[in-house]
Amino acid sequence: MSRVLPAEWAPQSGVQLTWPHGKSDWSHLLGEADEVFSRIGAAITRFERLLVVCQDTAHRTHVLNQLDEAGADLGQVSTALAPANDTWARDHAAITILEDGHLKLLDFRFNGWGGKYPAEDDNRITAHLKAHGLFGELPVETVDLVLEGGSIESDGEGTLLTTAGCLLTPSRNPGLDRAGVETALKQSLGVERILWLEHGDLEGDDTDGHVDTLARLCDAHTIAYVTCEDIADPHHGPLKAMEAELKALRTASGEPYRLIALPLPAPIRDEDGRRLPATHANFLIINGAVLVPTYDDPTDGIALERLAAAFPDREIIGIDCRTLIRQYGSLHCVTMQFPDGVLV
Repeated sequence: MSRVLPAEWAPQSGVQLTWPHGKSDWSHLLGEADEVFSRIGAAITRFERLLVVCQDTAHRTHVLNQLDEAGADLGQVSTALAPANDTWARDHAAITILEDGHLKLLDFRFNGWGGKYPAEDDNRITAHLKAHGLFGELPVETVDLVLEGGSIESDGEGTLLTTAGCLLTPSRNPGLDRAGVETALKQSLGVERILWLEHGDLEGDDTDGHVDTLARLCDAHTIAYVTCEDIADPHHGPLKAMEAELKALRTASGEPYRLIALPLPAPIRDEDGRRLPATHANFLIINGAVLVPTYDDPTDGIALERLAAAFPDREIIGIDCRTLIRQYGSLHCVTMQFPDGVLV
């Protein structure tokens, strides 16, 4: 049995959003959250299908109205009803692999980033979607391992990029050390190499340093990563250490990676003064486009320009995500892509 974890840039059938609702932590931001989710959803429907998880029939009607007002192609939208604690589809949605060339969905355990938040409903969403026929006849395998999609990056060729700060946190898989985590990842995802980053994380990020906030594979030879040139910023040292690690990494063929620096935006803080995790690295690759989070900051244009060079055949679309970071995530965090053939 051979397994492959496709890269994000592989052809897709669609993207999942789990929509904010009034009983979630978004309740005090619900109108603003609706707007940014609608913009993301409308952009996705220009290129592929959109699967939206809604709480009930009234919520579904509201969501479809929001998407329609945002200019989404409703013919590209599917909905499903399932209770949800929150909206971070990247971490509670299924991860798709190819097993002997056939699609299979893996339903890993989600425990609210190591028990920080309630997650029981989120953890059951994939089972609800399967039961409601959203994945057709595709098999869904339940995997007894805590793993969040935002914590891993795949090149589709057997290499996985991740962070030690997240995957080795004892509150996720307390019985597994680094070797045990590597074995579990290789068995479940079929990867052959695991590249660990030991440094770098963002203030305000409560995922223990998801790699999708820090360093992203753009193709099998290119990594876009967050950098901070302000020596007075507390991120400067850790991100410079991460940059040194990235420069030392090699592709499977032994070549250094092409590195694309994405400047860290100026600090954005909440009403309590807590710095929020604004990062341009939290972009989403879809068919024909890359959706990039922006923050009304001078670094937005630099990031968009540099990512355009990394993805010359895709449209680069900036989406204001200042609302999303008020709940400590961004654009990639609220989405999960499904390879071609998954959504029916």
